[in-house]
Amino acid sequence: METQGKVFKYPDNVDTDVIIPARYLNTPDAKELALHCMEDIDRDYVKNVKPGDVMVAGWNFGCGSSREHAPLVIKTCGTGCVIAKSFARIFYRNAINIGLPILECEQAAEEISASDEVKVDFDTGVITDITTGKTYKAQPFPPFIQNIIKSGGLLKSLKEGENHD
Repeated sequence: METQGKVFKYPDNVDTDVIIPARYLNTPDAKELALHCMEDIDRDYVKNVKPGDVMVAGWNFGCGSSREHAPLVIKTCGTGCVIAKSFARIFYRNAINIGLPILECEQAAEEISASDEVKVDFDTGVITDITTGKTYKAQPFPPFIQNIIKSGGLLKSLKEGENHD
């Protein structure tokens, strides 16, 4: 599984209230929520993101509240992957649960620039900055987590497993 796209770069400690401001959480519609993804830090993100594009961030991405809406809106916007120096624990698990690919790679998060073209191979953990030609190695997820992400989330992977029995 791979993604390739333009980089949107963010600083350390981007919290869930920045990813999806609480003032919009009065709707259960993920597509409507996604219209407000990152708007308090990057008003044009939703207008400019294309399917497969990549978020790159610093330390502690997704800190703050434990809402599952944060990774959901990132995924619903079409973002192909989030690469960060580190993720808040609850965001990390919520991302896997909803099927949003994420990778921790300090060097890539430090060196990749906004607007670079990046390709990510989730099976190997190889991140290629096509713009600069540099490659980085993140730890890929084990096969069972890759299966959750490929299935589109934990619940979908469990339903697929039921259908194979």
